[in-house]
Amino acid sequence: MSSSHRLLVQNARQLVLICSGGEKYLTEPGMKNLCVIENGSVVVGSDGLIEAVGPAETIRAQYSEATFDKVIDASGMCVMPGLVDAHTHPVWAGDRVHEFAMKLAGATYMDVHRAGGGIHFTVEHTRAAAPSDLLASLSGRLARMQRAGTTLVECKSGYGLELQTELKMLEVIDEARRTLPINISSTYCGAHAVPKGKTVAEATDDILQVQLPRLRERMSAGKLRVDNIDVFCEQGVFDLGSTRAILQAGKDLGLNINFHGDELHPMNSAQLGAELGALAISHLEEVTDEGINAMAEAKTAAVLLPTTAYILRLPQPRARDMLDAGVIVALGSDFNPNAYCCSMPIVMHLACVNMRMSMPEALAAATINAAYALGRSNTHGSLEVNKHGDLLVLNTSRWEHLIYQLGGHQELVRYVVIKGNVVYDNEKTTDL
Repeated sequence: MSSSHRLLVQNARQLVLICSGGEKYLTEPGMKNLCVIENGSVVVGSDGLIEAVGPAETIRAQYSEATFDKVIDASGMCVMPGLVDAHTHPVWAGDRVHEFAMKLAGATYMDVHRAGGGIHFTVEHTRAAAPSDLLASLSGRLARMQRAGTTLVECKSGYGLELQTELKMLEVIDEARRTLPINISSTYCGAHAVPKGKTVAEATDDILQVQLPRLRERMSAGKLRVDNIDVFCEQGVFDLGSTRAILQAGKDLGLNINFHGDELHPMNSAQLGAELGALAISHLEEVTDEGINAMAEAKTAAVLLPTTAYILRLPQPRARDMLDAGVIVALGSDFNPNAYCCSMPIVMHLACVNMRMSMPEALAAATINAAYALGRSNTHGSLEVNKHGDLLVLNTSRWEHLIYQLGGHQELVRYVVIKGNVVYDNEKTTDL
């Protein structure tokens, strides 16, 4: 083979593939036995896709004549797929650090919400912000996520709650998708809260009659790409009836259903999601056994958010019960002004300690299963031939250190690679 290839990462002490049989997701038995090659190499072709992955000797023999734009010697190091963050709210203006103080003093999420804080505070500031300012802050946050190993991230709108600002947010996300190396899955979340001065029925009507039709126009004209639809299904926010109507309308537009459910009260959101064919439901701190079984049956992923339960001191999502029931469990950072965490390694650590997941389960949940929750596990989430060449090279001889060392990712992540290009080199400490 003599043509030029983009990247060779060779002689990795551990090459963590996650899976090797084209699985679209892993449930508990598969999560326990991740596919790891000792002393392995990976080749990324000029198209940015993985061309070969396997034992170092095999790759060396197969590619003895090949040339590479870049070669990384990963001797003594670990290579794993880029991490996937399945739930974030990264586009917003305004600062809510003062609310953290209120919460530490005992205020609940809904107390803060009623005091004019929470989502409404952010909505006010985001409505007033210029798109260029939103793009600049979003780009900084995404760069931070990328340095912590995230190579595919879901980004929600939802701090506009009216057409103009929701479109502004989605356009900013689209611009980031076009200009930054990190992969983005875009989510319309106009039903994140009921805007001040509106009833639930009026807010639902605005989304169905005003926002979604305009979204359809922009999408059909090729002016905007949106992948998923989200609703905050909760007491005092959107009830089951409104949630069903909005999600169904989004599904009719070709959007994947991926919504907030059963966070503060058991709402039977999980059953609704399963019935609508939802790809994923997030939060689920208050999910019932019936909801868990419905999700397992429907292959609806559970996107669990350990940071939120930790910061708001909520009951932990029942990860073990879900895994035992055969649910596809994924992880997200829930990065937002209420839970300011950009790091999937910290999310995995919290998942292990607070939700009692094992390290292999947490890694599968932050790679192949998070990719599944975004409808992207055919291209992302594992190191397999023809998937995107998105990977991390870790300065450690065992991959578990990325989870074990709480906050240690800043020293452990040596390279972040997207489509075979090094987008972060930790020795240079600048984004390339």
